[in-house]
Amino acid sequence: MRSSNPVFSRRGFSRDTGYAGFNTPPQAGGVGADPYAGANPYAQTATQAPQYTPQTRPMTMDDVVMRTAFTLGTVIVGAVVGWLYLTEQLGFAIGAGIAAMVLGFVQSFKRKPSPPLILAYAALEGVFLGALSGNLNSLPNMNGAPMQAVLGTMAVFVTMLIAYKTRIVRVTARFTRFLMIATMGFVLLSLVNVLFMVFGGGDGLGFRSGGLGIVFGLVGVVLGALFLALDFKQVEDGIAYGAPREESWLAAFGLTLTLVWIYMEMLRLISILRD
Repeated sequence: MRSSNPVFSRRGFSRDTGYAGFNTPPQAGGVGADPYAGANPYAQTATQAPQYTPQTRPMTMDDVVMRTAFTLGTVIVGAVVGWLYLTEQLGFAIGAGIAAMVLGFVQSFKRKPSPPLILAYAALEGVFLGALSGNLNSLPNMNGAPMQAVLGTMAVFVTMLIAYKTRIVRVTARFTRFLMIATMGFVLLSLVNVLFMVFGGGDGLGFRSGGLGIVFGLVGVVLGALFLALDFKQVEDGIAYGAPREESWLAAFGLTLTLVWIYMEMLRLISILRD
């Protein structure tokens, strides 16, 4: 399975067709083997005993949780700086956002995760989000909107985690195909809307206000929530495969990307509802 999150579409976090369970690591063959599973990229041969050091031991869920918390904490620190000092200087904030996007692309295509690069992305992304949120919070009728977006993002995360762990939401090949198609359509409509706004002025196709804007915002939040389920599955597969401990930084980066997306969509939806 290939995750639509480019961060997870790397060796160790994906397979072409199979799905691994958290408590049932995939087998390379034989009785009970998953007929759809690909080869374990971290498998040892029959004559090789795993030789783990503190740096190369398999990652655990605790590793993913700790590094995700650290990465999100860096985003929060950056957001505080942006809120306090750059609310009235959106030019600098936009520059930080562009820099964060560049660093995100660089990390996405690197062969191995780079903790300094990931944390630099988190800090810059936080500065951008903090300044943008602070500016929005200062507008008439928008006071408190960023906090509502934060609470909404947390609610989406907890809801999807419960739905995934209880198997209410199951990540299958059909689920992944649907999510990919829906996301491509969403992104395409967003780009078309931006073009109409740039060349036609006004609100473009109307995706930023009114009833259509509310529907579009809800779709964005739902897609982000579904990406969380896909990310959870990829993390489980990485743990089941015995991915190296350093890959937990990659998991933290991917989850941070998804949560930032949900927050942005939530903030847009709340601003439309309040306007």
